[in-house]
Amino acid sequence: MAGAARRAVSQKGSGAGAASGRLPDAGRNNWVDSHAPAGLRPYLKLARLDRPIGSWLLLLPCWWAAGLAAIAAGQAHPNLVHMLLFAIGAVAMRGAGCTFNDIVDRDLDRHVARTRHRPLPAGEVSVRQAVVWLGILCFTGLGVLLQFNLATIVIGAASLLVVAIYPFMKRVTGMPQAVLGLAFSWGALVGWSAVFGGLAAAPLLLYGAAVFWTIGYDTIYALQDIEDDAVVGIRSSARTFGQHTLLAIATCYGLAAMLALAAIWLAGGGVAAYAGLVLFAGHLARQLGGIAGATPQKALALFKSNRDAGLLLAAGLCLDPVLRGLI
Repeated sequence: MAGAARRAVSQKGSGAGAASGRLPDAGRNNWVDSHAPAGLRPYLKLARLDRPIGSWLLLLPCWWAAGLAAIAAGQAHPNLVHMLLFAIGAVAMRGAGCTFNDIVDRDLDRHVARTRHRPLPAGEVSVRQAVVWLGILCFTGLGVLLQFNLATIVIGAASLLVVAIYPFMKRVTGMPQAVLGLAFSWGALVGWSAVFGGLAAAPLLLYGAAVFWTIGYDTIYALQDIEDDAVVGIRSSARTFGQHTLLAIATCYGLAAMLALAAIWLAGGGVAAYAGLVLFAGHLARQLGGIAGATPQKALALFKSNRDAGLLLAAGLCLDPVLRGLI
């Protein structure tokens, strides 16, 4: 019975996208499949450059913290050089984390429809080649991190422990999304320490907000694979929450909004910061209406929409010190 079910999973999701080399959750007109040299495509896909949503979601807590720190420090605007460095670092480190994840999960990925055409299980690159690529991405991220003060370097380096253990969590816990949240939210700490050379209550609250936000949106993402995961034995918050998934996501989103509210209040935020939070919370509430009975395609669209939700909060936090200077 298990063997038959596994074969059924193996036969699912082998549609036009996979046949053409485009991965199922990549955009139909993504630049990697459309324009990148063929020899580079497997490496760019390992780094998920055909699916930039993850880089956005890793970057946004950095930008939140940059705006929050500018408010607290009385700056005229967030440090634009820092924001650019955060963007480069997010792409590099998201790519490194995904490459490491694919190395660890290459055998599991063969049995899940959405992942079996990734470069490693598909045989497009060897494990050795993937490890070399991982090293290149890590050195790029290190180069970015070394541009900041010592406290930020130490805090940023500490995130590697969480990043390293995350791929194994789906084997040992029903809440791997919580560990992902710890890793993907680290920018809330780094963005603040880059300005102040240390941490305080406000960035810790913002970090908590980002953690719960991540658990919420990645539970939506996990809805795509809930049937395949059950066959292969991969654990996820979507499987753990079961029929209570909508309530669990709503709780995570509510906690994210409340913790962000506390962080803004402690930092001395103004009208623009609170307006950004209201728009962020409104976007999250709107997502909840589409979760019940969502198809995998709908779940993916809801997940991706979190880029816009995060940008709304980032815009409010980053514009707040600018508007104060104009008034």
